[in-house]
Formats: sequence, structure tokens, C-alpha cells
Amino acid sequence: MPANKVISTVPLLLLAAVVGAAVPKPLDPLMVAPHIYALDFENEKVRVIRQTVRNGETLPVHAHPDRVMVYLQSCAWLEDDGAGGERMRLFKIGEAVWAPAETHGGTTANVAQECKILEIELL
Repeated sequence: MPANKVISTVPLLLLAAVVGAAVPKPLDPLMVAPHIYALDFENEKVRVIRQTVRNGETLPVHAHPDRVMVYLQSCAWLEDDGAGGERMRLFKIGEAVWAPAETHGGTTANVAQECKILEIELL
């Protein structure tokens, strides 16, 4: 590639990087629900988010990549079973669970008590 071609593409690459970084992800839980999600740590490989689920609170629609969820206290809540009913989900303090990428929300939490979860998102 000629030297003048390389020089002319550098400003375009820098502009693309700046614009790409400035565009917020519309379904990022930190953006749509800062009262529920808080950032604990982030680098180019992983993001650690602290989630607090309160009874009666409606989570806005948001998206997650693949992640590991670690329950910081015992939690219990009702969720849709996919067949028109509900099922109780129970998690023990310190329990770690794999959660595949998903987009969800728009439903009201039905938890037995406030629930705190550490989400480790794989980027």
C-alpha cells in the first residue's frame, strides 16, 4: 500500500474509534437501569456488574452477553415457567450460575426479599 494511502486512512480509523466509543448501547443495563445495576469492574475481556433486585420493581428491557451470576445472598423469586404458570427459583448465598446471552425485562420482580447478584459478563 502506498504511504500516502496509509496516512489518509489513519484519521478515518481514529474518527471511527471515537464515534464507536461514544455511541451508548441502547440495551446496556447500566444505561437503562442505573438504579438496579452498578459497574464494579471492566476491561477488554470482562465486565463485573452488581445487580440489586427489589420486590415490585419493573426492570426495563435490557441485554446481557454470556455471563456468570454469583448470588451475594440467598434469593427466591417467582418467574414465568413458559407454560402459563409460575415456578419458584431459589439460589443460595455464594451460588454461581451460568447464564447465556439474553435480552429480557419489562416484567415486575416478585422476590421474597431484596436480592444482590454479581454478574460477570464475558466480552
